[in-house]
Amino acid sequence: MKSIFKTSLIASAVLALPGVALANQELLKLQDDPNQWVHPSGNYNGNRYSKLDQINAGNVNNLRVAWQFSTGVLRGHEGGPLVLGDVMYIHTPIPNIVFALDLNDSGRIIWRYNPVVGGKYPGGQTQARVTSVMCCDNVNRGVAYAGGKIFTYIADTTLIALDAKSGNELWRATNLDSGVGNRGLSASTGTSAPIVIGSNVMVGCSGAEFGVRCNMTAYNIDSGKKVWRAYSMGPDKDILVDPKKTTHLGKPVGKNSSLNTWKGDQWQIGGGSLWGFWAWDPNANLLYYGTGNPSTWNPVVRPGDNKWSMTIMARNPETGMAKWFYQMTPHDEWDYDGINEMILADIDVKGKKRKTLVHFDRNGFAYTMDRVTGELLVAEKYDPMVNWATHIDMKTGRPALVDRYGTDHGGKGQDFVTTDICPAALGVKDQQPASFSQQTGLFYVPANHVCMNYEPFKVTYTPGDAYVGANLDMFPGPGGYMGNFTAWDAGKGKIVWQINEPFSVWSGVLTTAGGIAIYGTLEGWAKAVDAKSGKLLWKVKTPSGIIGNFNTWTHKGKQQIGVLSGVGGWAGIGVATEKNYSESNDQWGLGALGGYRSLANYTQAGGVLTVWQLDRKSVV
Repeated sequence: MKSIFKTSLIASAVLALPGVALANQELLKLQDDPNQWVHPSGNYNGNRYSKLDQINAGNVNNLRVAWQFSTGVLRGHEGGPLVLGDVMYIHTPIPNIVFALDLNDSGRIIWRYNPVVGGKYPGGQTQARVTSVMCCDNVNRGVAYAGGKIFTYIADTTLIALDAKSGNELWRATNLDSGVGNRGLSASTGTSAPIVIGSNVMVGCSGAEFGVRCNMTAYNIDSGKKVWRAYSMGPDKDILVDPKKTTHLGKPVGKNSSLNTWKGDQWQIGGGSLWGFWAWDPNANLLYYGTGNPSTWNPVVRPGDNKWSMTIMARNPETGMAKWFYQMTPHDEWDYDGINEMILADIDVKGKKRKTLVHFDRNGFAYTMDRVTGELLVAEKYDPMVNWATHIDMKTGRPALVDRYGTDHGGKGQDFVTTDICPAALGVKDQQPASFSQQTGLFYVPANHVCMNYEPFKVTYTPGDAYVGANLDMFPGPGGYMGNFTAWDAGKGKIVWQINEPFSVWSGVLTTAGGIAIYGTLEGWAKAVDAKSGKLLWKVKTPSGIIGNFNTWTHKGKQQIGVLSGVGGWAGIGVATEKNYSESNDQWGLGALGGYRSLANYTQAGGVLTVWQLDRKSVV
């Protein structure tokens, strides 16, 4: 047992040194060790790439189950495990249990932390109340580590710091309010994995479907005190911009850049959730994340661009001040949240090496940007089915809309059903993170291939109640299938190869120096393909549908790969809740029930961690 907490002891030694950036020093050092997995995305750049190559294209078909662990919780299991030394940390959906598992003893539980006591969350709300205001299943996307602490951000928006060795609670901070009360704050929920940068731990919020005005908030990692908060929309002082220095495509945003794009005080219930996976460039010292849809989903009642919803934001993580913004879908008419992961990579763009940010948006366009200046370099469809816009204007950054597939229709779209919009509201890709292979220079994208009919309707805002205002029907895209796994050249904006899947590919992708890309399907298949050609090399069925992220590490000299299976999320919510059997309305679950009704024929709910390694004869 001596080696279980060796990483924590190293961390403690590092923390004994003076200086503000100690957590950075520790995490930057740890993330360079491929034998561990210390960030939700593997590293700050969000590549989800490992330098490990013991498991490779030549032997991946010899993977065998090393051990499994049942979380004891149903519903959707998103995110993935952290591994530090000989200890693994995993999480669950509501009630948001955190486990520390001993890798030396096939996942023996070292400690278990459950934040729900007596049926109530730390913020005072009952588990039933919190569950009732979760938009799209009871998911959580993982924990973060720094300085001997595990940080978990739970469904009622409480951020908790735990002692990594004992699991004891060190401090807690309630970020917003999951109850009923304050306008624009009621029904806030937490689903994102925190990110630690320097002395701050940052968390977002969910709740745009309830009229929550969301924000990114930083807390001190030692005290839990709030350091700064930046809202997605509102006055300049709320969104932390300098009207003269903060830019949008190279030009200053100007005074009241958000307020000028909303009718009256609608910005106070404007949405703009942020719950994806985020990145940090230590050289530019910029934190990158995306904001979600404006509230409500009925675009007719909220004229204007509704800034800064649907926006990539680059901020100083110490102060929260914004350096640049880029709004991808002004005046959103389809719920194309801009929250998807930000991937930082230095790649060739038009013959020149650029420091880029690559983002695969729900709206179906893949954006390649200069991550330092916010310049738009490439913007192309990563699924040809996309029909709501023909292209992105590279000068203005705005999409060229096709009114036939809009839902506002010049202010006349309320109570009108627009048919055959591609993609559906859950996008060509949702939160499931893509990977950048430093070996091939390609991006590997887990995707949906789903279209929809969309009907906006009038809805009245009531604090704490749903504020959606749209009916949806979802169905397979052209060709009759619902998912893709795509290899993408972000410098050229081109598909290199693509694999069609019967259902959405909702897992996070892993690429490695072994020349493989690994992903999972909603039916529960774990698959490894050749990163260059896409050739299938290995597949195995897991106990439930996979919406978790594949991560890798080593233990006692053997490379291991692990993933949480447990069907759910937006696409799988019908199976996770068993509504597939009891609900006849296909529009339940914001259209997901009808679109994915047949998924119940292939998988059932259940949370299980599976860990694989090579059989003995295959280890060189």
